[in-house]
Amino acid sequence: MFDIKLIRDDPAAFDAALARRFMDPQSPQILELDAKRREVVAAMQEAQSRRNAASKQIGAAKGKGDEETANALMAEVADLKIKIQDGEEEERKLDAALKDILSGLPNLPHEDVPLGEDEDANVERHTHGEPRQFNFEPKEHFDIGEGLGLMDFETAAKLSGSRFVILRNQLARMERAIGNFMLDLHTTEFGYQEIAPPLLVKDDAMFGTNQLPKFAEDAFHTEDGYWLIPTAEVPLTNTVRESILSEEELPLRLTAYTACFRSEAGSAGRDTRGMIRQHQFSKVELVSITTPDQSADEHERMLSCAEEVLKRLDLPFRTMTLSTGDMGFGARRTYDIEVWLPGQNAYREISSCSVCGDFQARRMNARYRPDGEKGTKFVHTLNGSGLAVGRTMVAILENYQQADGSVAVPDVLQPYLGGLEVITANG
Repeated sequence: MFDIKLIRDDPAAFDAALARRFMDPQSPQILELDAKRREVVAAMQEAQSRRNAASKQIGAAKGKGDEETANALMAEVADLKIKIQDGEEEERKLDAALKDILSGLPNLPHEDVPLGEDEDANVERHTHGEPRQFNFEPKEHFDIGEGLGLMDFETAAKLSGSRFVILRNQLARMERAIGNFMLDLHTTEFGYQEIAPPLLVKDDAMFGTNQLPKFAEDAFHTEDGYWLIPTAEVPLTNTVRESILSEEELPLRLTAYTACFRSEAGSAGRDTRGMIRQHQFSKVELVSITTPDQSADEHERMLSCAEEVLKRLDLPFRTMTLSTGDMGFGARRTYDIEVWLPGQNAYREISSCSVCGDFQARRMNARYRPDGEKGTKFVHTLNGSGLAVGRTMVAILENYQQADGSVAVPDVLQPYLGGLEVITANG
């Protein structure tokens, strides 16, 4: 959402920023609705002022015994009441129309975000580690997992359909180990506060983190009005909705290890095999709430926290700055971390870290009170994966696979697996 004053003050700059997302100008229709609304509000204020004055005059007229004037004034007050009620209804309609337009517009990209229509315009920031060399043809994760007898897509399909998996024994335990390792790293070394949030949320929470109204088809909705969270960003960020924080509380850093649910409505035919793109998956989420002057540095810090997970696991990766056309709806700037998958011979996304400015805060009415000031300002919000647990398992299976079909366990995970060093068939 946007400050309407920003659009009034410089509509050309607003449209120019949207043009970097390859959108047509939006300010004309916004300002037309805004002007109508302000006219209606001004007319209501004038009518209310006249109504107050007339009400006082009624008493004066009755005190003088001038019933004719009193009756005329009462008739005027009744007409003004109807006019005000009609104005309030018109104001509600115009407010709804404005909200409908504004809530459907993406965030304005930061000036330094690369211009481009899609992922081909993304810019590489840096790489870490060298892809492993194998003396055999490396397999993809699903062939490894099924070969071990520990990854079962067929039974999952009987239970739930496509894009689900059952992990057994050592792989089930490894998924839990990966999540716990990430949580321990983020909470003990990086200062994030662990949260165990609800997995079902209401409309307002989904609206606050810009999943609604535009992306309703990408989420799962229950019959009694709840949404299954597509990411823990939703409940974590919304913990500050309709709140006024003190400046001393910021930055506020939160993390959660949760199941996530996505319909993948726009992903027909993409990654249909394996664990890359599923309806249900696990993720460790990072969320930061900051002041405006902290958010740029916090974005770099969040990225480094997410990257450190891959460094500790000794997994090669590269980090990309997304272009204006590839960036998410609510982001001002996004960094993607892409891990190397030898089975695919490609880098694949494992984390997105985004700074949203006050875009989500305005939708949530989340503010803070600067030290020494009476007024309040909107906070800035950031979110990132720290990391996607299933995709991290995919990366481990492919990078740590061995010629006999077994998988070595990364050193940092072995304590979480009772000292287990190698995952073997049916183990």
